[in-house]
This record gives sequence, structure tokens and C-alpha cells, in this order.
Amino acid sequence: MFIASLLVTLAVQIQASLVVFTPPILAPIAQGDVGVNAASVGLVIALIYLSSVPSALFSGLLINRLGAIRVSQLCVFCASLGVVLMSTGNVLLIVLGALIVGLGYGAVTPSSSTVLAEQAPANMRSLIFSIKQTGVPIGGAIAGALVPYLMYSFGWKEAAIIIGLIGVAVILSAQFIQKRVDQKSLMSPREMQSLSLLEPLRLVFSHGKLRELAVSSFAFSGMQMSLGSYLVVMLTEQAQLTVSLAGSALSIAMMAGAIARLFWGVLADYGFSPRSVLGFLGILMGISAAAMCLVYPTFPIMLIYAFSFFFGASAVGWNGVYIAEVARIAPLGRAGAATGASLAMTYSGVVLLPTLFWLIHLVTESYVWGFLFLGAFTVWRGLLFFNKAEQ
Repeated sequence: MFIASLLVTLAVQIQASLVVFTPPILAPIAQGDVGVNAASVGLVIALIYLSSVPSALFSGLLINRLGAIRVSQLCVFCASLGVVLMSTGNVLLIVLGALIVGLGYGAVTPSSSTVLAEQAPANMRSLIFSIKQTGVPIGGAIAGALVPYLMYSFGWKEAAIIIGLIGVAVILSAQFIQKRVDQKSLMSPREMQSLSLLEPLRLVFSHGKLRELAVSSFAFSGMQMSLGSYLVVMLTEQAQLTVSLAGSALSIAMMAGAIARLFWGVLADYGFSPRSVLGFLGILMGISAAAMCLVYPTFPIMLIYAFSFFFGASAVGWNGVYIAEVARIAPLGRAGAATGASLAMTYSGVVLLPTLFWLIHLVTESYVWGFLFLGAFTVWRGLLFFNKAEQ
């Protein structure tokens, strides 16, 4: 049952991530039909995470009422519906689609964390959660490789529809374990009545270590989504790469993040403390962002790929250790609520920092200053994590 649960939660995470990373890759081609420039895709990502905040915050109540697997299926449905709406090319429907994607995306991690917190061996928690969280960069890597192919083969609108249809297979696969997993963790109506909508926030902010993790994730998540949102358009405009080559750089970054999540998970389980690992990653992602700003039209493509690798390994690699630490610290039976409330802070960073990046680009007409600013922010946060690692 544990292996089946891990595979299903991984598939759900991959599909949700695939949907979220699709708009930035579509943007350079779709901008002519939509009527807005490609850099505005950062606002689409911000809208996705804007609706992810309340979704993550209240996911604990929904999980307790419907079950974690059922909620995961609903998440995939919302993500798929949202990306299909974006395929219309209508600005209002793109906005609506982004908000619907966010409603699904916000509850993905809390629901899967609820399943794995109950089943994962204690001495392998960081590794198991990191394996599940590799779904995010794997989804991004698939997007970087598959979406350009679909765009050039069928058109960008058709590519968005196909990405949405993949979710149907994920929903059906989850049905095989839904009853067996969900019936173990459902709350009774009386237990549900004792819970407040704001109880998850009180849980996190009244707990010092949970509060520290939640607030610290703000900077890291903003950097991660800025990488996913702006790397392709930055490389196509600043380095003058084709969409296919820029998409390959994104795929490398995401695959590096997937591999690194396993490495950081093992390191946090058997080497250093989770906070030391997170502190190091904050510093590394800031340095990597600064290095990416060095690219120019004749910059060696292999060096761009190398920069992308280290950028992805750090900016995309931290989540598994973070989620595992939240689940470990959370009170017994409250992993879903604690994760959801923590992710409300995480997603707030994803909303605000890519939007700030877009504003910096609007003023400076450069992607460099946005990455430098976020790089300085993550280095600062990483140093604070490192200083507190032994507490």
C-alpha cells in the first residue's frame, strides 16, 4: 500500500507541476494571439498561486472531510480544467483558468503529505517526502521537453488541451487506492465541527519552529517560481536562444532539482540537520541566480546548461526537506493542516516575488536585476537558517 500511495501522490504532483510550468513555455509563441507580451506570464503564475493560498490554508478541512486521495483527484481535475481554459487565448478565460489551476495546486502537497505522514518510516521521512516532491521538477522537465514539441506539431492551443487531458489518466489511476487510503483518515462530522477555518494558521504561528519554516519558505518559493516563469523568456530574449533550446535549459534545471531533492533528502536524514541543508541551499540558489545573469547571445550553450543545472538543484531542490520537516514537527494527526498553513506562506512568496520580478523588469527592461534581487534575498534567508541550524 505504501508504494502504491507514493506512486499515486508522485503522479498527482507531476501532473499539477506540468500544468503550472506549461504557460511560461507557451508564452513566447502565444503572445501574438493573446495580445500581451511574454513577460506578462509572470502575472498568470501569480494568479495561480494567489488562489493557491486559500486552497492550501483550508485544505486540511477538506482532507478531513473527503479524504486525501479524493482531494488529490479534485486537485488534478482543477489543474487540467484551468489549462484547457487558457487554451482559448481569451485574456479573461486565461485569468479564470489560472485561478482554477491554483485552487487545485494549493491542496496537492497537503493532501499527499497527509498520506505519506501516516505511512512513511520515521528514519526515511526526508527521503520519502523528497521522492514525492520530485514530482514538481519532473513535471517541469516534462513541460520543457513535451510542450515545445506539442506546440510545433499541433499549435500552442492544442498543446494546452493535451496537457489538460493527461490529468484524466492520473485521476483514474488514483481511484485504485482511494477507498483503502481515505477510509482510514476521515473525521466524523462531530470532529469536523470542532475545527476552525483559521485553526491551521494558529497551529503554525503559535509554534516557533513551524513559524520559522513557513516564513523562510517565502523567499525560496519566490526564487523557484521565478526560475520556472522567467528562465525561458530570459534565455530567448537575452541570450537569443530558440524556444526549444531555452526549454531544454529549463528541463535540465528541473531534472537537476528532481535528482537533488533525493540527495538533499538523504543528507537531511543521515548527514546534516534539515535546517543546515536548507540554509546551504538558500545561499547556493542566490549564487546560481547571479551566475545566470552573465549569459549573453554568444555565451556557450553548455555553460548555460551547467548554470541551469546548479540553479535547478538549489532553487528547485529544497522542497522535500522543507515539507518533511514541517510534517515531522507537526502535532500528531495534524500534518495536513500544518503543511497547508505553511504552504499558504510559501505560495504567498510565489505570488508576490514573481510579481515584484515582473515590476522590476517593467522598470529596468532587464531580467538581470530581478534575479539579482531575489538572489540577495535567498542568500540572506539562507544565512539566517544556517545561523539557527543548531537551535
